[in-house]
Amino acid sequence: MDSAPPHSRDRLSPSPSADGSERFQTPEEQLKDLSGRDIHDLHRDAEADSVGLEKNELAKVLLTIGVKHNYGLPTGTVATPRQISAFWQSLQLQDLALAHACALGRESAWRQFMSRYRDTLLQAAISITSSADQGRELADSLYADLFGLTERGERGHVSPLAYYSGRGSLKGFLRATLAQRNVDHHRRTNRETPLTTEDLPAVSPGPTPTAEMLSRLRQTLEATLGFLEAEDRFLLSAWFLDRRTLLEISRILSVHEATVSRRLQRLTARLHDALLMNLQASGLSRAAAEEALATDPRDIEVNLRLLLQNPQTETFLKQKSSTGPEQT
Repeated sequence: MDSAPPHSRDRLSPSPSADGSERFQTPEEQLKDLSGRDIHDLHRDAEADSVGLEKNELAKVLLTIGVKHNYGLPTGTVATPRQISAFWQSLQLQDLALAHACALGRESAWRQFMSRYRDTLLQAAISITSSADQGRELADSLYADLFGLTERGERGHVSPLAYYSGRGSLKGFLRATLAQRNVDHHRRTNRETPLTTEDLPAVSPGPTPTAEMLSRLRQTLEATLGFLEAEDRFLLSAWFLDRRTLLEISRILSVHEATVSRRLQRLTARLHDALLMNLQASGLSRAAAEEALATDPRDIEVNLRLLLQNPQTETFLKQKSSTGPEQT
């Protein structure tokens, strides 16, 4: 009968307490039990304090990576404490702490990340695409993903940095991620290129929204956007209409790019919920409201730019240009 290796644990392990009952080990305790290494030493070597990553968080990362890669040993081989300790010591601990602190949204980590890798990533993207404009677009798309603007499935967004294992340099990991995004873009572009064959059957269109539905959606959109604060209007307009980059928006607002990303993510989620609620309040069922939100924006006779860029927004921008940097 097959049995799992004793160290292949994906949760905290039980250990006997003084009274004989079982209790679950903390990540720090489990790490020391496996390798004899104290988390304090690894935490210090990783300079994790400087990026806001706590000892238990680093221990969880190390345990997850160790189990996933079987501590660098062939599948089925049970690692000894010395081998486990050597595996963790072989990792790029400082890069690992930085990446996972960024994935957790730590502000100090993002400041270090952008200071170290902004220019490197831009040059790498330009080299990959052989174009300055396309390179900037590729780098910006990666930042949007890293910062949390891209939603993925029911779990929501998971930053690519959360998958960094520390077995190679973070710079190499980021370059590989850029290269893969560029390949994915080309594949997607090729799929979206119209076919020249004219005899293919037409794709059945989705249900056409009724005039009443479009009118109700337009009124709800106008009412919902009308309650937004000036800064929220500016964020939506700058990102979705003007196609400004996170860096450009952050410079206007005098905040960090990661802060802009998080604000946009929260704002779009809040706006979606508000529209859904207001459509239901107008008499639609939830299913009908969700169907209405899937309407092609081009079918709605509403000037989003006019709604978002009002005198209140202009006043806000003038105030930002006359004030100093904002604390994030």
